[in-house]
Amino acid sequence: MLPWLRWGTVAFLLSLLLLDFAFPPKLPEARDTSTVVVARDGTPLRAFADAKGIWRYPADPATVSPLYLQALLNYEDRWFWHHPGVNPLSLLRASWQMLRSGQVVSGGSTLTMQVARILETDPDASTRTPWGKARQILRALQLEAHLSKREILTLYLERAPFGGTIEGVETASRAYLGKPAVRLSRAEAALLTVLPQAPSRWRPDRNPEGARAARDKVLDRMAELGVWTPAQVEDAKIEAVVSRSLHAPLSAALLARRLRNAHPASARIRSTLDPGLQRTLEERVTSYFSYLPPRTSAALLVVDNATMEARAYVGSVAFGDKARHGDVDMVEAWRSPGSTLKPFLYGMAIDDGLIHSESLLVDAPQSFDGYRPGNFGGAFNGPVGAAQALRLSLNIPAVDLLDRVGPARFSARLDNGGISLKFPRGAKPNLSLILGGTGARLEDLVGAFAALNREGIAGRVRYTPGDARIDRRVMSPGAAWIVRTMLEANPRPGERADTFDRSGRPRVAWKTGTSYGFRDAWAIGSTRRHTVGVWVGRPDGTPLPGQYGAVTALPLMFEVIDSLPRRRGDNVQRPPPSNVAETEICWPLGTAAEGLPSALCQRRMKAWTLDGVVPTTFAERGVRLWSAGRERFEVDAHTGERLSAACSLPHDRRSAEIARWPALASPWLTIAERHASRLPPLAGDCMADGRGAVEDLRIEGINDRATLARAPGSRHPLRLSLRALGTGSRVQWLLDGRRIGETEGAGSFSHDFDEAGDHTLTALAESGAWASLRFRVLR
Repeated sequence: MLPWLRWGTVAFLLSLLLLDFAFPPKLPEARDTSTVVVARDGTPLRAFADAKGIWRYPADPATVSPLYLQALLNYEDRWFWHHPGVNPLSLLRASWQMLRSGQVVSGGSTLTMQVARILETDPDASTRTPWGKARQILRALQLEAHLSKREILTLYLERAPFGGTIEGVETASRAYLGKPAVRLSRAEAALLTVLPQAPSRWRPDRNPEGARAARDKVLDRMAELGVWTPAQVEDAKIEAVVSRSLHAPLSAALLARRLRNAHPASARIRSTLDPGLQRTLEERVTSYFSYLPPRTSAALLVVDNATMEARAYVGSVAFGDKARHGDVDMVEAWRSPGSTLKPFLYGMAIDDGLIHSESLLVDAPQSFDGYRPGNFGGAFNGPVGAAQALRLSLNIPAVDLLDRVGPARFSARLDNGGISLKFPRGAKPNLSLILGGTGARLEDLVGAFAALNREGIAGRVRYTPGDARIDRRVMSPGAAWIVRTMLEANPRPGERADTFDRSGRPRVAWKTGTSYGFRDAWAIGSTRRHTVGVWVGRPDGTPLPGQYGAVTALPLMFEVIDSLPRRRGDNVQRPPPSNVAETEICWPLGTAAEGLPSALCQRRMKAWTLDGVVPTTFAERGVRLWSAGRERFEVDAHTGERLSAACSLPHDRRSAEIARWPALASPWLTIAERHASRLPPLAGDCMADGRGAVEDLRIEGINDRATLARAPGSRHPLRLSLRALGTGSRVQWLLDGRRIGETEGAGSFSHDFDEAGDHTLTALAESGAWASLRFRVLR
């Protein structure tokens, strides 16, 4: 080679390098893209336009139909894999045809040149001028130097214009054909191949006939080239070009927004949702809650227990509905949890050895250092087992348990288990938290409830496959099994307790909750495979009177659970862990029945115990004249009278003992139970021993067995003034087990008795003293 030619070549190449350095190709940045959030199978859930309003789904040669690649490469650029970005022969042919006919007959642009034109941001850089075409050629050469052929093809697949704000074959396939690009037929592949040549003129939603003619031109070319057989092409031509309205996918809209905010630079975000289940539940939630008052919303979350991956996520009743605050995601909102924390409290108490599944608790008016909670319906049940207290969601036993466990300790254990609680600034955990006096999130509650079917291990809900698995123990495997069994025994509303195995439905450990003032209604249930949580309320926190968990949220929760995939054995109770045993226990002592005389075992029942621990019934708080437990004393062997240490006459003494019930349980006991737990009278010759003295409480204002009626002709209800005589402590007044008022000492209060029928009125003092009478109100 001549020296001047050699140096000229070097100078030319250096010039190209300098030009490339000075004017680099405008490659798209990672953030310069739209975002699509997809389900676990790749189905788009929601797409977000880029900064310019362009809709663009990610695509690459592996995610589109091979038929489309055949049509595209053979119709647009047969030598794509071989040329350096420009095909001189195609350019010469196109130029010669234009000179002969005076118009453009065929294009000479390669796919690389088309990508260069697509990426060009200068609006004046027209490729119809010699300078514009030269610039396009240079840019194509640059792209070939910087990118691989596959990368260039991917840019075309993602950014080819398909009309309006639609770019890329995947977006066009979803928008015009309603299907992913990987499932294109030959006719559809041909249509999407030609559409970028004149996207405004051949859009199938605007000009189906023009689009069909252009498509058939591609099909004929494929037959000419022998890529497809004539028979295949003729079959493809039979397909109609269907005009359909363009609708961007909008499913799991709030989760999609959440994931996009968490991954702002990602063009494609794969979620863990099941697309079919998601669509079904969105429609069900919208239909189910359409009757609710204005400004009402709802949230639903379904989680796979094995992986803690979300399978369905409904953040509001109707996304975009301003009247219902549809843009507020209630899955991650802080709300009062109502009674949904109670299962974790019972599990912690079991782990601490405080209770077993049938420990005797007392549901009666009580004061906890001035805090006097009541039950949701206002009624009290007296002595109840722990399992029943949990299933009935009784407030007094729960507050009693929390007082013994410690609110701060319980809150810390929940936080460690994945349930973060939110308290007002400066406030500390207190007894009200177990009744909803705190804030929690639906996703945290669902993640923690899954622990009942994960051997006590709660998990953070995962929304993408890449989310870290964060598992935390919230209770021991044995306590989780016992609590789950306690909750699974709660029959569905309207069903008997033994219908689980008969129906074949999965066993569900479920709990409802309602916050103060009917602001939040909850239902959370866990099966062997899934955990489902439902919340209903108003995002602005205003009350929703009459709507509470068991009525508003629970029916939907069971509908969802019954629609989920199931396996054989989901309705069969799993065997207990090795450290859980069924033990016969006795009330009122709460201890094992084995070896106890019948006088100390007034009620027998089967209880689940952990690690062989059978704790006794709680001792009562404060100064009580009665205390639960065994009380030993001496009696005269002949008369049965109780003897003290100092008696003036000789007696044939023998030992005796009784089992005492908690004093506050007395009004709900049978006559035989009260008699069996009462100390015998003291012998007349014995000095007082300070045992057995009880306040003599008496109700004034109404007589036992009275029949009451309104005054003739009166329209006002029957009103009585009542007093409890014989105590100086606070007195709770119960009508048919429901609290109707309280007085201090002998203070009086008035009440209207306007409901006809038989009633029971009870006065219960804090000392445990009580009085009860029955009466009838005539119509």
